[in-house]
Order: sequence, then structure tokens, then C-alpha cells
Amino acid sequence: MKIALIGHGSMGKTVQALALERGHEITVIVHEAHSGLDAEGLAPTLRAAEVAIDFTAAACVRRNVDACMKARIPLAEGTTGWLSEIAAIRAIVEETGGAFVYGANFSIGVNLFYKVAEYAAELFAKFPEYEAFIEEQHHSRKKDAPSGTALKLKEIVSAQVERDFSVSATRAGNIPGTHRVGFDGPADQILLEHTARSREGFALGAIMAAEWIVGRKGFFEFSDVLGDAGGF
Repeated sequence: MKIALIGHGSMGKTVQALALERGHEITVIVHEAHSGLDAEGLAPTLRAAEVAIDFTAAACVRRNVDACMKARIPLAEGTTGWLSEIAAIRAIVEETGGAFVYGANFSIGVNLFYKVAEYAAELFAKFPEYEAFIEEQHHSRKKDAPSGTALKLKEIVSAQVERDFSVSATRAGNIPGTHRVGFDGPADQILLEHTARSREGFALGAIMAAEWIVGRKGFFEFSDVLGDAGGF
């Protein structure tokens, strides 16, 4: 599979190394030198690939989606913090007959953690003396806070728990990512936690999403990829 990497920071380099291990080819790397290009200008460069993987910044996502759709290649979107534009981005994909897959988090473990959190929230909703809370920690270079994963967890828990609850974010050092969902009662506390040990889990999920989206048309979430893989 010929991959275009959009963004070549820590995540981009991790995706590159793992993609090569899996027998794929990196035919395009979009980096700082391309920052002045609009979607029309970037699209010809992307046509050398069969699929693109984007780990850049939220402000770049709309241009990158537009460029990939113009280049007629599917996109696996790993950047977070852009969901306020999801309606416009979905329209770009659907109007061009393109293919797009995104996830608040491409880690397989995190996506299973979503299911655990959903079930826990359903149980604790029956006992209103327990109050929910969410905490997340990431490295100091991560700009969006709370993280996309924390916001997804909030959406999941809120669907079960009626009252408002706290979502807190910490940015420090080189933390790859830690997310906690807790339920605090008068006499005890229950804490669910996912801790990333490295970026390789996110990179693997992004590559799996890219492998899955080739040959498809439409607007998908990473849960669709895992559903096809038999995860749930």
C-alpha cells in the first residue's frame, strides 16, 4: 500500500516506521515546506499515494481533507480538536464521493476502554450517590484540552449519567496519554484507567484504519474498522 503521511512529527515518524515494518511504502511526506499550499495546491502531490494518514493540527484538518478528496485518495484522520467542523468536513467527503475514517483515539485498547466505561456508567447511573468524573493527562506539546478521547468519554458517560460532572486536563512533560473515568461515593471510589506506554498503539490503529478504508466510500469512525475486525 502506498501511503502519504501528512505531518512528520513524533506520531508521523512512528507511523512511518511501523508502516514500513508491515510492508507498506511511504510515497509522500507532507511537512512544513507544504504549509503554504491550499488544498488545490497540495492535491497533486498526494496523488502518488493510495491512502493518506494525517497527524497534524486541528487548524490543518479541513485543508488536508479537501486536498485528499481532490486527489481522490481516502484519508485516515488521527488529528483531534477539529470536531466543531465535523459537519463541513463530512459534507466535503460526501459531495466528492470520497472516503474518510477518523477516531478520537486510534488505540485499540482505548476503544475497548470506551465499552468498559459505557457499561460502568450504566451501572452507576442506578446509584445517584456516586458522582462521575473524568481526568486526562498528556505531554505538554498537545494543544487541545480536554483531549478528543476525554470528550468522547464524556459523551459516553453523559448518555448514562444525568447530572453534570467534571472533566479535567493536565499537560506536562512527555506523557503519551492517560485517561481515567471515576465514580466517587460517600464511602468509596471506583477508578477505571487507560495508560498509553508509547505512541505505537495509536500508530498501529491509524495504519489499520488506512488499510481498511482503501476501496471504500463514505464517512466512518474507527469503531467501524474494529467492528469489521471482530472487536465488537
